[in-house]
Amino acid sequence: MSHAYDKLSPELILDAVESIGLIPSGHSFALNSYENRVYQIGIEDAPNVIAKFYRPERWSNSSIQEEHDFSLALAENEVPVIAPWQNQSNQTLFEFEDFRFAIFPQRGGRTPNLENLDDLEWIGRFIGRIHLQGSAKGFEYRPAITPDTFGHNAQQRVLDSAYLPIELKSDYASVTEQLLLDIEQAFSGFDYRAIRLHGDCHPGNILWTDNGPHFVDMDDCRSGPAVQDLWMLLSGSRREMTEQLGALLAGYETFCEFDCQETALIEPLRALRLIHYTAWLCDRWNDPAFPLAFPWFEDRHYWESHINDLRQQILLIQEPPLAC
Repeated sequence: MSHAYDKLSPELILDAVESIGLIPSGHSFALNSYENRVYQIGIEDAPNVIAKFYRPERWSNSSIQEEHDFSLALAENEVPVIAPWQNQSNQTLFEFEDFRFAIFPQRGGRTPNLENLDDLEWIGRFIGRIHLQGSAKGFEYRPAITPDTFGHNAQQRVLDSAYLPIELKSDYASVTEQLLLDIEQAFSGFDYRAIRLHGDCHPGNILWTDNGPHFVDMDDCRSGPAVQDLWMLLSGSRREMTEQLGALLAGYETFCEFDCQETALIEPLRALRLIHYTAWLCDRWNDPAFPLAFPWFEDRHYWESHINDLRQQILLIQEPPLAC
């Protein structure tokens, strides 16, 4: 079966980079990425760069450009994000053959130590600065994180897929229907302000150096509640998560006010991510990279565990929200 990246050969990758005026050394190395294809490229007499080839038909050119413009605005305001490379015409999105691509500087770093509350406060300060910039205006083309986009839409894609075992379809439908009712109730419980977000702010998208954190992979930036960029940095017991949230907000509120009502959305957002993640795997299963990377997806055990996780989320949503 053909797929989106059939024609993306090593030769095409280097030719694409050369087409925008960079001179590849011939060295390229594929990096872990599933939604897009990402490569470290050696450049003659210059530092290595990262070339990201966007999955065809996923985003419009306008929505990719919004991601780039947001990253550039953050970088211009000295927020440590990895913004795309610009040519002399300030262009950041390029096309070669049937592919759109962008070039990013290569930056190293290690996974942050989220058990260190001082480091969490440091991360919180920069998330606050991202949100200060993010609240200045809205996205026009990029979608929002809502119960519809990440919940109902994703649920239907799973139910329509060939991968959900038929004998578990009824269980999946009933648990997600109840969960989505609870999620909608949580989202309608107060008026939150949707702002531009990183959108996928998990520890793997934060790299740490001696100079502190920097943020990578703005590919999933969307509009949504501010807490979306905070909850994935919380883990452990309720007491531990409360302590971690306090450290993040101590830094965050140096730059941006946080509405504590939004902590009621932490578990609903976690549930939406679980539903959306499984729908994403269903959507992408015909890409050969996915069966190699996620071989457990077609096992009945995965689906039983997933349904149990969703049931657990119903209980967690009913608990009082974290204090802040």
